[in-house]
Amino acid sequence: MDTRHNAGFWFVDQLARRYGGTLRNETKFHGEACKLIIDSRDVWLLKPMTFMNRSGQSVAALANFYKIPLENILVVHDELDIPTGDIRLKKGGGHGGHNGLRDIIAQLGSKDFMRLRVGIDHPGNAKQVANYVLKKPSVDDKVSIERALDAAESEIPDIIKGEYQLVMNRLHTK
Repeated sequence: MDTRHNAGFWFVDQLARRYGGTLRNETKFHGEACKLIIDSRDVWLLKPMTFMNRSGQSVAALANFYKIPLENILVVHDELDIPTGDIRLKKGGGHGGHNGLRDIIAQLGSKDFMRLRVGIDHPGNAKQVANYVLKKPSVDDKVSIERALDAAESEIPDIIKGEYQLVMNRLHTK
C-alpha cells in the first residue's frame, strides 16, 4: 500500500482523516468509500479495490449510483511524467499508458473529468516502470510526495467549488 502506484490512495486516506471520514468496504462500488461534508457539499471518497486495470468499474458504479456528473469527478493518480513532489491539476486528456485511467475513461465513456496528477518521476527506462511503481519510494521521495499531497489537500475546498484555474495557478507554481 505504500507504493508509488498508490499515491492516489494516500491522498484519499489523508482527506478521510482530515474531514473525519471512515472508509468502509462497499461491495456495490467494488471498493472502499465514505461520504464527507466539505463546505456544506457532499463529497464521496473512493478507493477502488479492483485490479488496477479495472478501476473504472468502481468509479462508474459510484458515479452512476449517486448520479455524480462527470464534471464533479476528481481522479487522483500517480504520474510518471511529473517529477516526484510536483502535483498538477488538469481536466481531460488521455490515459498516458496508465491502465487505471484507461479503464476509468472507458467506463465513464469520457475523458473529460478532473485529474489530480501526483508526480512520482520516471525510472528512466520503460522496462523498469512496472517494478518502479510497485515499490516503496525512498524516504526523500516519500516526503516529497507527502508535501505535494498536503499542498493539494489545502486546495480541496476550491476544487470542490470548481475554482480549477485558481487552484492550477497555485499548485503549478510551487
